[in-house]
Amino acid sequence: MPERHVQFEIAAQCPVTRARAGLLYTAHGPIETPVFMPVGTQATVKGLTQKDLAEELDVRILLANTYHLYLRPGPELIAQLGGLHRFMSWPRAILTDSGGYQVFSLASLRRITDEGVVFQSHLDGSTHVFTPQSTIDAQLAFGSDILMTLDECPEYPVSHEYARQSMERTIRWAHAAWTHYCQRVQGKHALFPIVQGSMFSDLRRECAERLLELDADGYAIGGLSVGEPRPLSLEMVETTGPILPGDRPRYAMGVGKPEELAQYVARGVDMMDCVLPSRNARNGCLFTSTGRIIIKHARYKNDPRPIDEACGCYTCCNYSRAYLRHLYQAGEILFASLATRHNLRRYLDIMRQIRDAIVLGSFPEYLRSVRVETVETD
Repeated sequence: MPERHVQFEIAAQCPVTRARAGLLYTAHGPIETPVFMPVGTQATVKGLTQKDLAEELDVRILLANTYHLYLRPGPELIAQLGGLHRFMSWPRAILTDSGGYQVFSLASLRRITDEGVVFQSHLDGSTHVFTPQSTIDAQLAFGSDILMTLDECPEYPVSHEYARQSMERTIRWAHAAWTHYCQRVQGKHALFPIVQGSMFSDLRRECAERLLELDADGYAIGGLSVGEPRPLSLEMVETTGPILPGDRPRYAMGVGKPEELAQYVARGVDMMDCVLPSRNARNGCLFTSTGRIIIKHARYKNDPRPIDEACGCYTCCNYSRAYLRHLYQAGEILFASLATRHNLRRYLDIMRQIRDAIVLGSFPEYLRSVRVETVETD
């Protein structure tokens, strides 16, 4: 059994909810939790430089995608060039998913077996195989600080019968991945197994309990944000969280909207990721402390105000809504960069506010005060 490859300590806990503030120590620096991880699918957060992320936004950990990097440029090339940190010139921590979510979204291009998944590349149609062992090898070639086991991520809804079959396969794959990881790992690379079970509480509980046998450095809750109603997603986290070890980080994969982040933290989640801040930014949807702005609307044509007067990001300190609307309407690349910078800052600010509230003992009040940001601001 390998030693702990990331260390996790809890600095404060909310006595009313399951929220906790912690520190996650990796080979590439400490990370304050709860933490939101920006998604850098192709070893880049679209529209931003690594300097923007590290120096202005103070991002401590990024997520990159094994499926995409496996297909292009490939783990061998990345390893040859010094690993993902050197390849993308990123000095801080990296978490890579196993690629399972992307593979299973290719319903017409993949075939599941007990050994793994046979799939066709969306780039050129070439055939590839992901096994529990091969996805570990790829992530170790990347040099990821935190690796994920291969899992099956069923869509919503599925039958209880299929969800059980899928969960059993995910557990078998997790054990196979863990055995291979223990044989191969050198250095500070942690492996998190993923709890599945679709939207069935009994399967979630069983999966979590059986994965405890691995005594892993952390655990993830997967299979969220696959089309289920948000209350059901929160219910699955509520069900799973208490079973997972209290002294290890818990990672809810692929969540959530700004107003939902505190809800997941209240249920004991320490780590989250989501493409919404960057994807919505590119599509002209900006998150603010008072609601959402759809920048293409004519009301912003002559608006001299920043996106959010309460935000201290580079975009808000220098550019008006009118200018940003002009860039968006003109299809200028700069819009995506400025908008993404702001939206990520908004997410990171929310997480800092949540952490401060936990440390100060005021998280229940913060949770009650969270505004549901579903309407466009004036």
